[in-house]
Amino acid sequence: MSPATTDPAGQPFRWRSVAVAALLPTVLFSTGEGAIIPVIPVVAGNVGATLALAGFVSAMLVVGELFGDIPSGAVIQHIGERTAMIAASGLSVLGLVTAVLAPDPWVLALGILVVGVATAVFALARHAFMTSFIPLQYRARALSTLGGSFRLGYLIGPFIGAGVISLTGSAASAFVIHIVGCLAAAVVLLVFADPVKTFGAQAGRAQPPAETAGGREPGEEAHGLFRTMRENRRVLLTLGLGSTTVAALRASRQVLLPLWAISIGLHETQTSLIIGVAGLVDFSLFFAGGWIMDRFGRLWTAVPSMVGLGIGHLALAFTASLPGPVWWFIGIALFLSLANGIGAGILMTLGSDLADPRHPAPFLGAWRFTNDAGGAASPLIVAGLTAAVSLPFAAGALGVLGLAGAVVLRVFVPRYSGFNRTPSAPRRSRRSASPPARTP
Repeated sequence: MSPATTDPAGQPFRWRSVAVAALLPTVLFSTGEGAIIPVIPVVAGNVGATLALAGFVSAMLVVGELFGDIPSGAVIQHIGERTAMIAASGLSVLGLVTAVLAPDPWVLALGILVVGVATAVFALARHAFMTSFIPLQYRARALSTLGGSFRLGYLIGPFIGAGVISLTGSAASAFVIHIVGCLAAAVVLLVFADPVKTFGAQAGRAQPPAETAGGREPGEEAHGLFRTMRENRRVLLTLGLGSTTVAALRASRQVLLPLWAISIGLHETQTSLIIGVAGLVDFSLFFAGGWIMDRFGRLWTAVPSMVGLGIGHLALAFTASLPGPVWWFIGIALFLSLANGIGAGILMTLGSDLADPRHPAPFLGAWRFTNDAGGAASPLIVAGLTAAVSLPFAAGALGVLGLAGAVVLRVFVPRYSGFNRTPSAPRRSRRSASPPARTP
């Protein structure tokens, strides 16, 4: 992305003026989250959880994100993005302290649930900003960069976590990393200028300060999540269903890999390092995915990414009885990261294509709720199938779901997103391109 471009109205966009305040808090927050994700099952086991219950505790992170999606759109409209992110950072610290002091798996699950709620608010606030103020012709690359900032945190976090665990001898010490990351993100948001006001002033679309106008224009009502979902039910039940499978496969990967590492006897430090290296592969592809979406269309990353995730889950299921399980685990973890990395930003980009760019938070809240429903259900499915059948069976079931999701995306992405090209179709003008109208 060039340092200075223009939006569709011809107003200047200077990336440097918003990059630090827009992306640095995301990196700090996600670094802490990346540190705790690989060790949640280990910490759960340390306080008495079985393998299936450890999977349930891990699932509370995405379940919390689902619950957090319910009020987040209206909250952001009322109080503004920066205030919402600061509040989310504080809420996450509360959940993390609860997790550190948890005496049993159920209290730990409650703490992780609260962290998930905070994550939903934090992520939606940044997504809404990018949707409103990034020039249309750079949307996919900008949102892939936002997704890349999350991935950078998920890359750094496991390595920091592995180092801290090695020094302290306690897997629970990884939660302290997330506490520090949340506090640092809040400090950055307080110190640097609000990017909404900064770029809003540049583009002539300044939003009223939250403390004086509630973050909304006069006479505007904040739409509730379920009202927004009713108004957009057609797209949410079709393209939204395909995006739900994307979120499901991504979430299952975050739970399945640590559980698989436990089942083959890997130490938590080794698990953190392997997942960290896989995160490097994931992170390295974020801009390539965005470039492909802007250049060729959304379909060209959505379907390949889902096919890869489905095949990776199926392959993992069939390695359970093969010799050299650690090497198979490493190879499949890297393959899953490759598949996921090429699809960086696809869910955010599709949501932004369909949202009202002036006030995107309500629709994006509904879109993220739909996606996070899959993300929340997937780890619970993993935990349930592991308890009822086996961990390899759970991996295989998610693999089949991923391949089915690829078919749904192939059918409905061209129908609802106006940013898809085929080799035989004329290239759309970037300046005249606009998202298709959503039909309730």
